[in-house]
Amino acid sequence: MYPYHNLIKKRIRNGEMTGYEYVENYKNIGDCLLFHFSTYPFERPIRPHKYDEYYSIIKKWDEERNRQK
Repeated sequence: MYPYHNLIKKRIRNGEMTGYEYVENYKNIGDCLLFHFSTYPFERPIRPHKYDEYYSIIKKWDEERNRQK
Protein backbone atom coordinates (compact mmCIF):
# COMPACT_ATOMS: atom_id res chain seq x y z
CA MET A 1 0.00 0.00 0.00
CA TYR A 2 1.27 3.46 -0.96
CA PRO A 3 1.66 5.80 2.07
CA TYR A 4 0.02 8.69 0.19
CA HIS A 5 -0.83 10.97 3.11
CA ASN A 6 2.38 10.31 5.03
CA LEU A 7 4.44 11.33 2.00
CA ILE A 8 2.39 14.49 1.45
CA LYS A 9 2.83 15.51 5.09
CA LYS A 10 6.56 14.81 4.86
CA ARG A 11 6.85 16.98 1.74
CA ILE A 12 5.07 19.81 3.55
CA ARG A 13 7.44 19.50 6.53
CA ASN A 14 10.39 19.54 4.11
CA GLY A 15 9.26 22.89 2.71
CA GLU A 16 8.26 21.66 -0.75
CA MET A 17 4.70 23.03 -0.62
CA THR A 18 4.16 26.28 -2.52
CA GLY A 19 0.43 26.67 -1.93
CA TYR A 20 -2.97 25.07 -1.68
CA GLU A 21 -6.52 25.66 -2.80
CA TYR A 22 -9.96 24.16 -2.52
CA VAL A 23 -11.11 22.89 -5.93
CA GLU A 24 -14.51 21.79 -7.15
CA ASN A 25 -14.67 18.92 -9.61
CA TYR A 26 -10.95 18.09 -9.85
CA LYS A 27 -10.02 15.45 -12.47
CA ASN A 28 -12.55 12.67 -11.80
CA ILE A 29 -12.21 13.13 -8.02
CA GLY A 30 -14.71 15.91 -7.36
CA ASP A 31 -14.19 18.41 -4.56
CA CYS A 32 -10.74 18.35 -3.04
CA LEU A 33 -8.06 20.25 -1.20
CA LEU A 34 -5.29 20.59 -3.76
CA PHE A 35 -1.71 21.01 -2.58
CA HIS A 36 0.90 22.53 -4.90
CA PHE A 37 4.56 21.53 -4.62
CA SER A 38 7.84 22.79 -6.08
CA THR A 39 8.92 19.25 -6.96
CA TYR A 40 7.30 16.40 -8.88
CA PRO A 41 4.49 15.46 -8.50
CA PHE A 42 3.50 19.12 -8.46
CA GLU A 43 -0.12 18.62 -7.38
CA ARG A 44 -1.63 16.32 -4.80
CA PRO A 45 -5.40 16.23 -4.17
CA ILE A 46 -6.93 15.46 -0.78
CA ARG A 47 -10.50 14.21 -0.62
CA PRO A 48 -12.96 15.86 1.79
CA HIS A 49 -13.05 12.98 4.28
CA LYS A 50 -9.32 13.65 5.00
CA TYR A 51 -9.54 17.44 5.41
CA ASP A 52 -9.48 17.23 9.22
CA GLU A 53 -5.99 15.71 9.12
CA TYR A 54 -4.67 18.77 7.28
CA TYR A 55 -6.30 21.76 9.02
CA SER A 56 -3.56 22.14 11.65
CA ILE A 57 -0.85 21.62 9.02
CA ILE A 58 -2.35 24.32 6.79
CA LYS A 59 -2.70 26.70 9.73
CA LYS A 60 0.96 26.22 10.67
CA TRP A 61 2.06 26.65 7.03
CA ASP A 62 0.02 29.87 6.71
CA GLU A 63 1.55 31.24 9.94
CA GLU A 64 5.07 30.49 8.70
CA ARG A 65 4.40 32.27 5.40
CA ASN A 66 2.93 35.30 7.13
CA ARG A 67 6.03 35.58 9.34
CA GLN A 68 8.27 35.57 6.28
CA LYS A 69 6.43 38.49 4.67
